Amino acid sequence: MTTKTNDDNHPWQLSPYDRRGGRSTVVARPGRPRAGRPPTPASGGSVTALVRDPIPLPAGPRRRPPAAGAASLALRPLLDPPRRAARVIAVFPSAVYLEMRGGPEPRVLAVVTSDAGRLPNAVVVVATRREHPFRSVREGGDALVGEGRVEADGLSVRVRRWWDPSPALAVPHPAALARGVRALEAELAAAGVLAAGEPVRGGLDGHPDPGALAAACAAGDLAGAVEAAERIVGLGPGLTPSGDDILCGVLVSLRLVGGAVRHGDAAVRLADWLGAAVTADAGTRTTALAATLLHCAAAGGAGAEVAAVLRFVAGHEPPGGAGQGAVRRLLSIGHTSGTDLAHGVLAGCRAALALTAPDVVDVPRVPA
Repeated sequence: MTTKTNDDNHPWQLSPYDRRGGRSTVVARPGRPRAGRPPTPASGGSVTALVRDPIPLPAGPRRRPPAAGAASLALRPLLDPPRRAARVIAVFPSAVYLEMRGGPEPRVLAVVTSDAGRLPNAVVVVATRREHPFRSVREGGDALVGEGRVEADGLSVRVRRWWDPSPALAVPHPAALARGVRALEAELAAAGVLAAGEPVRGGLDGHPDPGALAAACAAGDLAGAVEAAERIVGLGPGLTPSGDDILCGVLVSLRLVGGAVRHGDAAVRLADWLGAAVTADAGTRTTALAATLLHCAAAGGAGAEVAAVLRFVAGHEPPGGAGQGAVRRLLSIGHTSGTDLAHGVLAGCRAALALTAPDVVDVPRVPA
């Protein structure tokens, strides 16, 4: 039962609900006007405004929280400073590559899935390629990098931890390194990419300069090594040409293995000079990604697969089993990139051994 109040006589009575739905409306309702006031001309009675419950507005799209990422220490110069503009130069199911607009190396940053190859310039996200974490990113799009974040289209990554692209190796004696080099040769031969001690099935198979580079490095011939290296910078198709993959393997092996083995100073010095020569104008002679990878390799930065093979050579992984798996994972990268990297790693390890203990290994002659 409804109790009638004096407010019922008010000609503009507000009703808290509109049981008929729809928008709030003003309707006429017969009623007795207040004393001394004429009835409403249009309705002949009082007018009541019916007000319904507030209409719930549709919620806007919720922004997903940034994905957690693990970044290479080589990327600190890009990720620590304030945010800067970048451009998406390539998109794959397992990786996105961003190029910074100006500035020193590294200029290219890779965002990769957890099941992809880990380059020395990579930020690894906690997602697999089957989850399609990069489906919203488009090639040529704008991006922002800095303040610990990477943002591109619908992709947002916050760096939560860091990893070191330069593995710590320890080779106590050249004899141990010699055993590691022989073990690597055996694994590459078993995989069919080494025949009679010579690299085969690489992207530059049959080209003379990779062999000339390997021989000059093993002989400690800096001038010959630089000449051969400069001829293969940018040589080959793709984002990382075969010549650059070979050079990356050579540079990182000379520096890391030479720095780990006793009396390996000559190998490190060769890495210094050779790295300076090939990176001086790499930005104009090869792709942006390959130029960044050459700079990383010259500084001792290795991808996860290359680092695992170097640990195998250093004796940290036993022959067969884990060592064999490390070689196979390296060879599985790209079309020929893994094979070219493996050939470069072998050439660099052979050179480090030859420069450290010439009596332990036969130094190949430089082709005429």
